[in-house]
Amino acid sequence: MILEIMLSNKKDESNNIDINSKSGIKNIKSNFILRRMFELLQKNKFLDLIKLNKKLQKRLNIDIDSYKEYSEIEIEVIPEKNKYDDFIIFKKEDKSFYHIYFDDNKEEVNKTFLIEGDNVSKIKIVIDYQVKSLNKLFYFCECIKSINFKKFNRSNITDMSHMFSWCTALKEINFTNFKTEQIIDMSYMFDGCSLLNKIDLSKFNTNNVKDMNHMFSGCSNLNELNLSTFNTNKVTDMNHMFSDCSSLKELDLSNFNTDNVTNKDFMFSFCYLKKLPDFIDSKQNKKSD
Repeated sequence: MILEIMLSNKKDESNNIDINSKSGIKNIKSNFILRRMFELLQKNKFLDLIKLNKKLQKRLNIDIDSYKEYSEIEIEVIPEKNKYDDFIIFKKEDKSFYHIYFDDNKEEVNKTFLIEGDNVSKIKIVIDYQVKSLNKLFYFCECIKSINFKKFNRSNITDMSHMFSWCTALKEINFTNFKTEQIIDMSYMFDGCSLLNKIDLSKFNTNNVKDMNHMFSGCSNLNELNLSTFNTNKVTDMNHMFSDCSSLKELDLSNFNTDNVTNKDFMFSFCYLKKLPDFIDSKQNKKSD
C-alpha cells in the first residue's frame, strides 16, 4: 500500500493526496499504519513529494510546521551596508517560493530587495520545497558579505551552478548544514568570488557531480581550499576549474579521479601552484606560465 501511494503521488502533478480518493488512503483504518507510512516516507526522503492536505494532517496528527521544518531551506544573509543602491535577492517571478525576513523590522520592498539606508543587519530566507534548483540563487548579489545555511532539509536539489557567481563582496560562507548528495552540476558555483580567502567544503558529497567547470574561477583571494573529501569519479568537465586562483599556492588533489574527465583545458590558468597534479598536461594550462 505504501508503494502504491508513493507511485500514484509521483504521477500527480498537483502534488496533493486526496484523502477521499480511491488510491487506498480512505481504506486504511489504522492511524498506526498511516503514522508508520509517514515515518517511512520521511526516512526515505520522499516526504517532499507530498503536499499534505489538512484532512490527512489531522488524521496523522501532524503539525504542518513540522513538515515545513523537514522540507524547507533556511539561509541567513548579512549584507554589506551602504554599498549599492539596492539589494536584489531573487528574481521577482520566483518570489512565491522564497520567504524573506528582515531582522531589524524594516519595511520589505516587494519581498525582493532592500533600498540603501534601510540598515538591515541580517536577512533570513526560507525556500519552499517546490524549488528543485539553486541555479543562480545569489547570482551577482554584489552586496552580500556573509551567507550561513542554518537549515538544509532537502535532498532533491540537483543544480547549484552559478549559485554564488560574482558575489564580489562575499567574505565567508558557512556550509555546516549544507547537503549536496544529489547535486549533478556545480559549474561556476564560486565563479568571481574575489574576496573569499577560505572555503570549507569538507562536508560536500560530490558522488553524483558531473560538471565542475569554472567552479572556483576568479577566486583571486582564495588561499585555503580543502577538497580532500571530493569524489570526482563521475565528473566529465573540469575546464578552468581553478583559473585565476592567483593566491592559491598549494592544493592537494591526490584523491581526484579524472578518468572520465574529457575537458581539463586551462584548469589552472593564471593559478601559481607550487606543483601541478600529475594528471595535468602542461599544454592544457599554457596560460598559467
